[in-house]
Amino acid sequence: MRRLLSLLAVGCLGLLVGAPAAFAQGATTPPPVQGLTLFTRFPSEEVALGDAISFPLVLRADSAQIAQLSLRDLPKGWTATLRGNGKIIQSAYVNPGEDASVDLRLDPPKDVASGTFKMSVVASGASEVALPLSVMIEQKLPPSLEFSADLPTIRNAPGSTFTFNTTLKNAGDTDLTVNLVAQAPNGFDVKFSTAGQDVTSLPITANSSKNITVAVSTPSDAQAGSVPIQVKAEGGDISADIALTAEVVGTSKVNLTTPDGRLSGDAYIGASTPFTLEVRNTGSAPAKGITVSASPPAGWKVDFSPAQIDSIPPGDQVEVTASVHPADQAVAGDYVIGFSARPAEGSTSSADFRVTVLTSTLWGIVGIGLIAVAVAVVGLAVMRFGRR
Repeated sequence: MRRLLSLLAVGCLGLLVGAPAAFAQGATTPPPVQGLTLFTRFPSEEVALGDAISFPLVLRADSAQIAQLSLRDLPKGWTATLRGNGKIIQSAYVNPGEDASVDLRLDPPKDVASGTFKMSVVASGASEVALPLSVMIEQKLPPSLEFSADLPTIRNAPGSTFTFNTTLKNAGDTDLTVNLVAQAPNGFDVKFSTAGQDVTSLPITANSSKNITVAVSTPSDAQAGSVPIQVKAEGGDISADIALTAEVVGTSKVNLTTPDGRLSGDAYIGASTPFTLEVRNTGSAPAKGITVSASPPAGWKVDFSPAQIDSIPPGDQVEVTASVHPADQAVAGDYVIGFSARPAEGSTSSADFRVTVLTSTLWGIVGIGLIAVAVAVVGLAVMRFGRR
């Protein structure tokens, strides 16, 4: 009895040891091909009307043989073409361990209706095998374009470029070549680009989208307000429109000059001379909080009336009086004073004003008087002492 149990134990141990080896061998070695095999990775296809229908076929065999190929149950009006190595074939030679590849193309009639169509590919060699195939034809979506924008309205200043990111989608089942056109006011330049390239037309495959950048350049003198930009995509008989808006934000622009444009004048030592300046707003928005200042030579004094301007409407101007008092030690000659007008928002406008310093006529009169007194004194002295 003990001997029998020992034999059974040894036998079970042998089975346990041999099982992993057998499993490993089965996991790494594919089962051998039995006879002739015919298959395709995807034996069922769903296509739209007018689309090409093709199946890549694979033949395998356990012995060298020639397999004759044919179609069974092909729908009425359909045409089947078998190709190998780019040529129309009727059979294929199959070697053991080597796959033979064949392409099957199916062409339904032009008036085919939507539905499911079934057929089989038959391979006849040392044995015969049949591969069932299924084709589901759906109605093709008509051509359709859809235009959209991330931000259809953008705010920016005059002279800037308004950049709109848009998406054009071909929602149909037909490839299209689309032309892009834009309607914008005079002076507004519109350009289209995709993937960094400027375009006026582009192809869009069926059921795909293209990202299109619409860049609108505005003139520097554009008036503040909403500017409509109409963009259209045209592909054959279909089109799509999108309305974009460029919100031009008004900006002020200050210009400092004089009423007559002359930037020079005369001043006298010991006196205050007024000069009239003009601060203009050539922008498209009110200029606010404007401060007028000067950079005179050392020892000079300049006063403004007014020195602060609350607001200047677009296209308007305000006159400012600058009272210039040269230094008492100044000598006659030409000097330059820098005048500036600085708004609370925006850039500063500056102008250099040339001042010619003259000697005051009062001092001339005083000098003449002193000379006359000196002459009189000398004359009296000569008369008095000459008699002696």
